Amino acid sequence: MAEPEVLRSTGGPVLTLTLNRPEALNALTPDQRERLIELLSDASADPAVRAVVLTGTGRGFCAGADLRGTGAGADPRGTGTPPGERIAGDVARTLRTGAQRLIAAVLDCEKPVIAAVNGTAAGLGAHLAFACDLVLAAESARFIEVFVRRGLVPDAGGAYLLPRLVGPRRAKELMFFGDALTAAEAERTGLVNRVVPDGDLAGTARAWADRLASGPTRALALTKQLVNASLDTDRATAFAAEAAAQEINMTTRDAQEGVRAFLKRETPHYEGH
Repeated sequence: MAEPEVLRSTGGPVLTLTLNRPEALNALTPDQRERLIELLSDASADPAVRAVVLTGTGRGFCAGADLRGTGAGADPRGTGTPPGERIAGDVARTLRTGAQRLIAAVLDCEKPVIAAVNGTAAGLGAHLAFACDLVLAAESARFIEVFVRRGLVPDAGGAYLLPRLVGPRRAKELMFFGDALTAAEAERTGLVNRVVPDGDLAGTARAWADRLASGPTRALALTKQLVNASLDTDRATAFAAEAAAQEINMTTRDAQEGVRAFLKRETPHYEGH
């Protein structure tokens, strides 16, 4: 029996999702995309999962959308319809229901998501990594805004994500030229939190995930929500959201444990609720 194209494994409260098409540098098929969306949604609702690691097998993290299986020459965004027969709105609909849903699933996951980028991350694959809360990269990793090389507009949330991570001018440089960034260059520009030797990637990702999984899970979820929304709101709205989040969080057992431990000068023990 063939291995699944998305591997799911758990180690305590850490869920690891691994793209498993190494022969295609983990170019993402529609089935893989839907499976990732499903698993990220499940992780949000599962109290046993308190952190998620997203990675790939082989030399690639994710080489973007798998266009070969969708007639890339005639239909580069995978609508399944040659241009002469396409109905107006097909491409936009495909993006809304496909790549954009995947990026939203990462951004909206209620558990912290770490990208452990083991190799090439191109196009959709790069944006999949950038949507994660924290990004670790192996020294051999590369990030490529590949769209311009194919005469395409960046999609999968790229024009939303990159300016927020590196500013509009740097984002335009990356998207206009489509040059490959090394892991070290990506770290310098703020796209990556840390670069580690290839052999240390899995261990470092697990260590970071373990730290997150031992933290106050609901507080982390609310913090993620506040930060992700902050650049789209004015100060008054952001301050109101912060106050509401703190009000909600103070009803959790973990918040009560944190305050108790602080007053007692003890190490808090968070249980994720």
